[in-house]
Amino acid sequence: MTHLHIFWAFFKVGILGYGGGPSSIPLVHKEVVDHYKWMNNDEFGDVLAIGNTLPGPIATKMAGYIGYQVAGWLGVINAVLATIVPSIIAMIVLLVSLSTFSELNWVNGMTSAIVPVVGVMLGILTWEFFIKAKKDLGWKFSIGLTIGSLFFLELLGFHPAIIIIILLIVAFLTTPKQSTTTEEVKQ
Repeated sequence: MTHLHIFWAFFKVGILGYGGGPSSIPLVHKEVVDHYKWMNNDEFGDVLAIGNTLPGPIATKMAGYIGYQVAGWLGVINAVLATIVPSIIAMIVLLVSLSTFSELNWVNGMTSAIVPVVGVMLGILTWEFFIKAKKDLGWKFSIGLTIGSLFFLELLGFHPAIIIIILLIVAFLTTPKQSTTTEEVKQ
């Protein structure tokens, strides 16, 4: 039954994640955290943060990791296939349909109407991550990081990967090192 649940959860993400990775993240969250409870919000946030630092599509990276956590290597294969196969099929069908009927007003309206829906989904997810950051880092530091990131991304045009790498280096260099003595290890 677990493999069926994994397949169904990520199939929905794959088929409904209209707009790519960012729009699929709230869908993954809904399935993994809210519905099946395979992870809590903090674990999901950690997976998302690490997944965003690595190259490649976020939905497949998250599917692979979550599939592995839930059901091992078969879970990886199951989750990744459930994520990508429906998208590939839907993309072929939709692109053929859209190119065939692109002149129709309802087709243009449909493709335009999805943009605000994805925007709201991303806004909700952003707010949830900001609240998590506030809990972990405090208001001042969270607001400072938000304003600083916005400044470097939007006003100076830095690539997001540069910001992520800088933040990872700063976090690594400023995290206090814990030393364990032989006595503490034995206990």
